[in-house]
Amino acid sequence: MVQDVRDQLALDRLLVIPAAQQPLKGNGQTPAVHRLAMAQACFADIPDCIVDPAEIERGGLSFMVDTVADLRRRWPDADLHLLVGHDVVPTLPRWKDIDRLLTQVQLVVMDRDGAGVGDHELVHGGVQARRLAVRRVDVSSTEIRARVATGRSIRGFVTDAVATYIASTGLYRENSRASAATDS
Repeated sequence: MVQDVRDQLALDRLLVIPAAQQPLKGNGQTPAVHRLAMAQACFADIPDCIVDPAEIERGGLSFMVDTVADLRRRWPDADLHLLVGHDVVPTLPRWKDIDRLLTQVQLVVMDRDGAGVGDHELVHGGVQARRLAVRRVDVSSTEIRARVATGRSIRGFVTDAVATYIASTGLYRENSRASAATDS
């Protein structure tokens, strides 16, 4: 999907920014230190794809509007695109300062159901989002965690580097979340 987006938008770089604590997901999130390490392992070999720890370093609840303000300070002249999955669009009204956020970025909705490249759709407040067709990857983090917890293989679900990280840390094994949270 990353390559699809980079090609279609002709991006100079693509930032992957793991949340410190995602406010809409509640308790039970995998500790941020592990999500950061898995993102770094996953995207390490993709040119011009940077895993940015800004939200984790800031700590607390992660709000995209704050992250975009930080990115604007770092790159004041950049054209910023915010990439979200189509399933995220209905949650936009619950985001912090969504109206301000949508004036700061070009919202790009990644559509895995084959929508036409370059199509647009109206989202929150009548804002137009660019819609990009990307490869359908039927992988869910819930399924990956469940497979690990029951001792089944995750080969083909994640990169080898991510699978190695999960195995070496014992993530998602029974009781691992509680111990991982106290270790970080």
